[in-house]
Amino acid sequence: MKGASTLFQSWRTCSPRIPPGSFLLQTVKYPETCFCRNVQTVSYQIVKGSYIPTSQAVQPKTQTTVKPTPEIDTVGAFQKLPMVMPSVDILASALRKARRVEPTKGIANIARRERNRGAKQLDALMKELAAPLKAYLENFPKRKYLHPYERSLVELTLGDGVYEEVLKKVDALKRKVVVVGKEHASLCAKTLKKREAEESLKEGLEKLEGVFTSDGKAVDELMNIAKSLRAMPVVDLKTPTLCLVGAPNVGKSSLVRELSTGKPEVCNYPFTTRGILMGHIALNFKHFQVTDTPGLLKRSDEDRNNLEKLTLAVLSHLPTAILYVHDLTGECGTSPSDQFVIYKEIKERYSNHLWLDVVSKCDILQGSPVFFITDDNNAEVNAAPEAESYRKMGPAGAIHVSIKTKEGMNELKQRVHDLLLAQMDNLSSDELTSESLHP
Repeated sequence: MKGASTLFQSWRTCSPRIPPGSFLLQTVKYPETCFCRNVQTVSYQIVKGSYIPTSQAVQPKTQTTVKPTPEIDTVGAFQKLPMVMPSVDILASALRKARRVEPTKGIANIARRERNRGAKQLDALMKELAAPLKAYLENFPKRKYLHPYERSLVELTLGDGVYEEVLKKVDALKRKVVVVGKEHASLCAKTLKKREAEESLKEGLEKLEGVFTSDGKAVDELMNIAKSLRAMPVVDLKTPTLCLVGAPNVGKSSLVRELSTGKPEVCNYPFTTRGILMGHIALNFKHFQVTDTPGLLKRSDEDRNNLEKLTLAVLSHLPTAILYVHDLTGECGTSPSDQFVIYKEIKERYSNHLWLDVVSKCDILQGSPVFFITDDNNAEVNAAPEAESYRKMGPAGAIHVSIKTKEGMNELKQRVHDLLLAQMDNLSSDELTSESLHP
């Protein structure tokens, strides 16, 4: 009542005075005063005649996090591959750690303690075997997320589908280990006697060991794959690269030894280069890359072997300048006429690359006349004036060099230097264009 009286007095003080006997209607505004508490309401929904309260709280919208797409504009994924342990070592380490697992303290009953120990050891063995397999599956990238150049290396080096097939085997082994481990750990936990628990533990250990021994070859295959891929040369996409191309045994590897730090095998038989060999050049405190590629033969892409496809992959997916090597002596095993056909095809296909032609073994050309072997099936090409000039002197503007007498090597090194500087300018302009398009 005291609060009501105070409220009434404040109303009388704030209200305006109306003279007695006046019938004038006036609109009087009073201060809005509210003394009621906030009313909490609960809504209900009727379900089969019963009232079930429903929450009025507005649930925050869950933001779907979009996983960023792995970048495929860089190379170097092979150097990040994890070290894979042999399956025998993984199994021995897991068994050793599992046998050291003790039962939970405080269990007085012998049967219960043995049952607890067996279940924990089987669970530990299962986890120790599955953990490295899970790590391998997470750290080996999917082929679709690799750079196109590395994607081609995987296919051409290992074989089509081999990489994915081995990863599937490892994943199947992990799943099998988890299923068998959980199954036998559950069986051991349900035993009633000490002897039953010991027998269940022994059976589970043997089963897990047998599964990993029989299917552990997939881990060894993955280990060999990791070794092969890590041995691939690292290519820096931002460093100017010179790629030596030509028919087999024309002297590409010898030129790489002269121009760079690379030391490829040099023998007098075709396809000496069994992969991509990398060297480096340091000129005026600037570093460049040089790659030696397998030789190309005169045939269609469908008939090319993996070594030839590897060369085409380098030219297709890497920003390289091309140093095309020609051998007109007839000693390389590919006639000048066939080399001319290969040269015209590659020149037309990769016309957007910076280009430099080199005729090797010029000391032999000057020493004695060479009897050229022509291809009768390609009479139109052989009769062309350009082909006739090619068989005698090579392409127009080609540098004639000799590794044996060092003839033309100084000019070649200078021209290579100029070519790589031009390639550096191209890479810089491409990078600026990319940054402007994707700030």
